[in-house]
Amino acid sequence: MNILLTGGAGFIGRWVTKRLLNDGHAVWVLDDLSNGKEENLNEFVGELGLKQFIRGDIKDEQLLEQLFTSTKFDICYHLGASINVQDSIDDPRTTFYNDTVGTFFLMEQCRKHNVKVVFMSTCMVYDRCTEESGITEQHPTKPASPYAGAKIAAENMVLSYYYAYNLPVVVIRPFNTYGPFQKTGGEGGVVAIFIKNKLLGKNLNIYGEGTQTRDLLYVEDCARFVVEAGYSDKVDGHIVNAGLGRDISVNDLALLIVQDPDRIQHVEHIHPQSEIQKLLGNSAKAKQLLGWEPQVSLEEGIRRTEVWIKDNLL
Repeated sequence: MNILLTGGAGFIGRWVTKRLLNDGHAVWVLDDLSNGKEENLNEFVGELGLKQFIRGDIKDEQLLEQLFTSTKFDICYHLGASINVQDSIDDPRTTFYNDTVGTFFLMEQCRKHNVKVVFMSTCMVYDRCTEESGITEQHPTKPASPYAGAKIAAENMVLSYYYAYNLPVVVIRPFNTYGPFQKTGGEGGVVAIFIKNKLLGKNLNIYGEGTQTRDLLYVEDCARFVVEAGYSDKVDGHIVNAGLGRDISVNDLALLIVQDPDRIQHVEHIHPQSEIQKLLGNSAKAKQLLGWEPQVSLEEGIRRTEVWIKDNLL
């Protein structure tokens, strides 16, 4: 198939690119590099399937029109977004325009050219988990940050095209994803930051009390989920979760990574109002409709990530 992947030079996007190429598709990657890095795609350069890398903005309607007019796409995987919760609180405008308005412009092209859309949302749209069985797709949403608010708005926009125009779309909500190629700086994920600080001999800083829990999904499991949501018409018109189905407190995660309680310290939370106390995903729907289940345990995923950070960043 011909596939347009927005955000394909980002952390998850890079793994989605790899999987799509391995499956034999022709892939066009559109990314403005605000989060991604072109070198994330270096190993694919020269592969026949990687047709073009376009450095561009999903809010550039003229660029989108040229892309969709010049190539008949079968699927658009829409991962391009502002993704940082803290940044969205400090600068809600950028997040809203990228995540909501940009999604609208993309949806208009997909509608005109009848292209299936896989929309990458986030578990951060959910209210805290109260059930040990985990958060299903029916769980209440709570826009605790402008990032979550922009994503919920975009989800509704995407689903409206299914109902109003019969356009095949699916909204996917992966839980907190980690693994190789994730940034290890302040805008990176907690696993990558903790591992880097461990390897550098630094302390691991935890925002707040550290009792908040996360369901951590290894990136290759996430990418497989993303890609397969595009292949199946069973999920059209649906919202679908993907998580490991196990949550861990940030305190326990830090200890699992560094193995030394003396190297863990707690610092004041920058934006405590955006914190979700418990996140635990229920992926039963993904298993039922896609046959998808996670394959990499948290311990194995952390091991692989540490090997990659040691080999590539230090």
